[in-house]
Formats: sequence, structure tokens, C-alpha cells
Amino acid sequence: MAPGDNLPDFLTNTPLHPSFDKDIRDAHLIYDYDAQDKNGNPEKWRYELWCFSDTRAVYAIHGGPMAGRINYQRATYQCIRPGELWQINWLEETGTIVSAVYDIKEKTITTLIAFSEGHWKEAEKAHGDKRNKDDFERWRELAKTGTQTSRFMLSEQANIVEVFKGKGDLKPISQDDPVL
Repeated sequence: MAPGDNLPDFLTNTPLHPSFDKDIRDAHLIYDYDAQDKNGNPEKWRYELWCFSDTRAVYAIHGGPMAGRINYQRATYQCIRPGELWQINWLEETGTIVSAVYDIKEKTITTLIAFSEGHWKEAEKAHGDKRNKDDFERWRELAKTGTQTSRFMLSEQANIVEVFKGKGDLKPISQDDPVL
């Protein structure tokens, strides 16, 4: 079978840079987006990302419309500049695409999140934990709403408030846990 025959699939021809182990493996990032509530008042959207392995990321969302979402994904990592910049990409079961650039030196995360129509318009249904079968199946249904182009594109930059190694309060996964 050729790459891409079984979708979704990931392909990168760029080898994982050897600085992965030092720079990002097992890194746990807690970061805040400066955002606004429905009335235009300032609020923080807190996210938490654990770079579990070279093929998996675990995260939780604590603020904003997606607060209450706990998930893990198959991810790809690309080194932009060793010791400084890394890109992390994944596809969610809701159809949402995430691309994040972790700036180690500036302590920021710059993201493009292409929310599927179902995920964005029915954010409450996207809450829960992937390990819960009902949550997982509900999320998969969100991917069926809209078309490939009916997306909410969110480009934001967050300030990292804490960086450490290990799981923190996130629940570990296995390399064998199911992903898309």
C-alpha cells in the first residue's frame, strides 16, 4: 500500500531531529490565550499540552468555549530550529486540524486551529474525555457536520506560564491507545 491509501494518515519526509529528546519529549506546557468572552470582556483560555512521545500528544482545555475537553492524538513533530522552535500537528476525530509552534526561548505557543463546523458550533458536545466511549463517539459525529471548507479558523498566540517534564495532572496513555 502506498502512503495515504488508508486515511487519515500522516506523512513527513523530514526525519525527527535528534534534539527532540532534549527539547520536547515529555515536555508539559501550560499556556494562556488572551481572549474575550461573549460580551467582549477579557478572559484567559488555559490549555495544557504534554508532548508524550514522538508520535503522541496529550492535552486538556481549561478555559474558553472548549473548556472541559481532555484528549490525546497522534501527532507529528518537526524541528524548525533546535533548542528554539518546534511545530506540532494533529487531526482530531471531530475533523479539527491543529498546528502549533512551540517557541522555547520566547515561551509562546502560536497556533492555527481549523475547527470543523460541528466542533465549533457545538462546542459543548466536544467536551469530555476521549477515553469515555460516549464522548468519543459524539466527537466523531461532530466531524460529519458541514463540509471541508466550513471551518472556523482560529489563529492565536498564547503565553506559556509553566514548562516541566512529565504528566502533571494529565492521565498517561499507551503508544497503543487508539487514535484516528
